[in-house]
Amino acid sequence: MVVLWVVKKSSFAMSKQRNAFSCKLAVKSVMLRTGLLDTIHDALREQVRVLAGREPTPSAGSIDSQSVNSARTADIRGFDAGEKINGVKRHIAVDTLGLLLVVVVHSAAIQDRDGAKMVFARLGNRFPRLQLFGADGGYAGKLIEYVYYWHWLVLEIVKRSDDQKGFKVLPRRWVVERTLGWLMNYRRLCRNYECWTETSEAVVKMEMILIMIRRLA
Repeated sequence: MVVLWVVKKSSFAMSKQRNAFSCKLAVKSVMLRTGLLDTIHDALREQVRVLAGREPTPSAGSIDSQSVNSARTADIRGFDAGEKINGVKRHIAVDTLGLLLVVVVHSAAIQDRDGAKMVFARLGNRFPRLQLFGADGGYAGKLIEYVYYWHWLVLEIVKRSDDQKGFKVLPRRWVVERTLGWLMNYRRLCRNYECWTETSEAVVKMEMILIMIRRLA
């Protein structure tokens, strides 16, 4: 009888966990389909900017990427030869406060210059005041002309001096690198566990929502 009671209690606990997990998936699915997640995220970003004494929409930003290992259940995986990582690459654009503007998750095998085109395409005309973007040397080359011709944005390459020794904070670049560091503080983002890239992007937005809520609290 004791064994039977333990089995029933264990089954009940597992059932509760499955129901809670299914409920979370349902909520996440509804928020993605209806665009509610983006609406909440964008509204909070504007509030944080106003609280910091800025305009609600940005005029400048930064772009960078971060490669992370993926579970085998992920629909897209690729090998980043530079970072020696088999997984996905998170490509983000942030404002001067480090707040997320756009996130695109794609295969880690895609080069930064090609992934950046997806980011700028998703930016579109969402931010009319946006004029300038900072980036590292991985985005140099024809991408600068492409961004200006197709999106009317100035892409400024911020490079480290060849004579520089030791660590030095580089203008514009440190902002987006700090945001990528924030994301790695969360267990769900230190590795890609999601099956679909849309869900991976949603998790990034959810973590940024938590960061912005703390700032507004």
